[in-house]
Amino acid sequence: MATAPVNDWNVPKKTTGLVLFCCWLAILAEGYDVGVLGAILPALAEYKEWNLSPLALGGLGSYALIGMLIGALFIGTLSDLVGRKKMLLASMVIFTLTQAGAAWAPTPELFGIFRLIGGLGMGGVIPVAAALTIEYSAPNKRSYNYGLMYSGYSLGIVAAALAALFVLPLGGWRAVIAIGAAPVVLIPIIWKFLPESLEYLESKGRRSEAKALAAKLQIADYRPVVPVALVAQGGPVDPWWKTITTMFSRKYLRSTVFFWISLFCGLVLVYGLNTWLPSIMKKAGYDLGSSLTFLLVFSLASAIGGLLLGRAADKYGKKLILVVFYILGGLGIMLLVFPNTMVVNLLFVAFAGVGSISTSLVLTGYIADYYPAKVRGTATGWALSFARLGAISGPLIGGWIAGSKLPFEANFAIFAGIAVLAAGAVAMIPKPQPEVPVAAVDVDPDDAAVGAR
Repeated sequence: MATAPVNDWNVPKKTTGLVLFCCWLAILAEGYDVGVLGAILPALAEYKEWNLSPLALGGLGSYALIGMLIGALFIGTLSDLVGRKKMLLASMVIFTLTQAGAAWAPTPELFGIFRLIGGLGMGGVIPVAAALTIEYSAPNKRSYNYGLMYSGYSLGIVAAALAALFVLPLGGWRAVIAIGAAPVVLIPIIWKFLPESLEYLESKGRRSEAKALAAKLQIADYRPVVPVALVAQGGPVDPWWKTITTMFSRKYLRSTVFFWISLFCGLVLVYGLNTWLPSIMKKAGYDLGSSLTFLLVFSLASAIGGLLLGRAADKYGKKLILVVFYILGGLGIMLLVFPNTMVVNLLFVAFAGVGSISTSLVLTGYIADYYPAKVRGTATGWALSFARLGAISGPLIGGWIAGSKLPFEANFAIFAGIAVLAAGAVAMIPKPQPEVPVAAVDVDPDDAAVGAR
């Protein structure tokens, strides 16, 4: 899809804000569910009824990530085939209800099964929310808006850390997890206020619905625009599998490879540190309250950093900002090796949060904006699905180090190296090529349609 000039962008700010808010709520709920395991991990390690080893604890951290791998793969693709709004809501239903099941689980095996099923929904939320955010944001504000929307993820992790600080001593780890089911009450609100993607409706030939929705959203002068080649054929004719194969075409293959590598490394950092940071810092000599403070700062800094990096990426370019801050994040991780004061270590943890979660969220927005609209959800979902292998590896790497005779400093050295590798992969991503090589003409919506505004 040809990118609309900024001065031609006619989606009202109110509509953009509404989409961002609905997606933010969904991502906030997911962030809590992702972050809650790291917040309760020290308590689970001391839970005598289950008597879990460090490696088993790392395995529990990976159950949800396996589900997220599958969810991102299929739900991201389905959002391009059956609709973004439906898949966002379905994802929320899955991961909120299974949190209640995990809180009840009498055995670690059942706990893992509920986390696995919940991961299907958690994996599906991100590619769908990414596509909706990009589609309803002006071209010069897409990275910032994505960072704004995705700040809910980091704030959800912050909420999990706060819940662990205040609820854990009173109600135990089960009560902390049960809070993750509360966002199920948000689903009717999002159903009412979140609009469907106009680009999705147009790509499916549902032109009258797209026009009616555009009128409802007060989008002035709404006119579908299609490539000449499609007009001559009477409309889009691509089979469904083209939704998948486009990202592996000659035009996009190199980009796909390096996007996948960089996001893989980014999620190793996000999930490895998020799961094990409290335990690592406790091993370094901090008490449980202080170690949870590190997780809190790690997440809060990444929420603020996502906004700053998004703004900088819109102004200076996504690639430059990602390379610089992945390297700075790795430096922050490595400097935690030294016996610094609490304040200095919190500063380094903040850099680690920005250089892992903030950079990875900007990278995810970069992916959603890089590929054509008709495969946006699919490309983002498949990249995230592959990256979930990194997310699965992160907790396992931390568990392996914790269960081995390696010093705790090995955690920081390994994760810092992964951050540098992510920076190198981003640097290899080629510049995006123009999406529509043929001329585009305005046509009557009754004759043909595929979306731009």
